[in-house]
Amino acid sequence: MAFQLHPRLDQDCITIGRFELCRLLMMNDSQYPWFILVPERTGLQEIYQLSRAERELLTEESSYLAENLAALYKADKMNIAAIGNMVPQLHIHHIVRYQTDKAWPAPVWGKFTAEPYTDRQIADTLTRVKAQLGM
Repeated sequence: MAFQLHPRLDQDCITIGRFELCRLLMMNDSQYPWFILVPERTGLQEIYQLSRAERELLTEESSYLAENLAALYKADKMNIAAIGNMVPQLHIHHIVRYQTDKAWPAPVWGKFTAEPYTDRQIADTLTRVKAQLGM
């Protein structure tokens, strides 16, 4: 069975590109620079379900993404989490946080209604992020 992105992720996110293991998405919420890695493997809910080599690759891709997002956005903190209570498909959130953001210091989940990006903001963000990541 071919990999399919969970419908909720497909609805709520914008696809940026792919790494070796993961699809890279951007949450369509302009309040926070919020990105998601989704390992392109079927039937996964937990990180431990990946092979050892895939777990190592996921760690590398996540670290690369987090380091580059922190540099690009001059983050105060990177929040990285694999929760999966609403979307069971394995996915890892990478959220740039600032002490001045509207949810600080609380988690961003369910705090405020999403504010979608404009088409111009999407284009600008994708250009900047892809350049930073070498995509």
